[in-house]
Amino acid sequence: MHSHIERILWSEDQISRRVFELAAEISDDFGGHSPAPVVVGVATGAFLFLADLVRKIDLSIAVDFVRVESYSSGTVSNGAPTISFDLKVDVNSRHVIVVEDIVDTGHTLSKVIEHLKSKGASSVSVCTFLDKPARRKVHFQLVGEGKYYRGFECPNYFVVGYGLDFAELYRNLPYIGVLKPELYK
Repeated sequence: MHSHIERILWSEDQISRRVFELAAEISDDFGGHSPAPVVVGVATGAFLFLADLVRKIDLSIAVDFVRVESYSSGTVSNGAPTISFDLKVDVNSRHVIVVEDIVDTGHTLSKVIEHLKSKGASSVSVCTFLDKPARRKVHFQLVGEGKYYRGFECPNYFVVGYGLDFAELYRNLPYIGVLKPELYK
């Protein structure tokens, strides 16, 4: 599996340090909010990042997941994401922090924000592990007093690891690496 990686962009130690920093920012920004914020992970890619992040947030929080389908087994979003698994937690009149593995085109994030807004969230913030602005096609609008937290700005490479996959593989790599192009072209 490691031989499929062209190079490592962020190591396990770099990731751990950045997750700690993001959790501290969120703890500072949302301390004193009542009711407790709801952290919503976008499954499946965000599960490792979400698990590490919420364990370091020093607040009472609720945690839930949505599943959004926009890729099949390819490398390009179909541009029309759909919510295929919805929240159990009521987000009406609550602050919501969406946790994403990567924001690239913006289609998925825009759909999730729109969905949370329709459920009455008082604010929607976003905490993405990777941000790939070079591929942005949709400029999403945060809700209320929402904030944008970014782990790392990602160059325009096809990356895997730390929850990110290609055809459901490589999620378990402890780092972010560039997948060799011959493996997905």
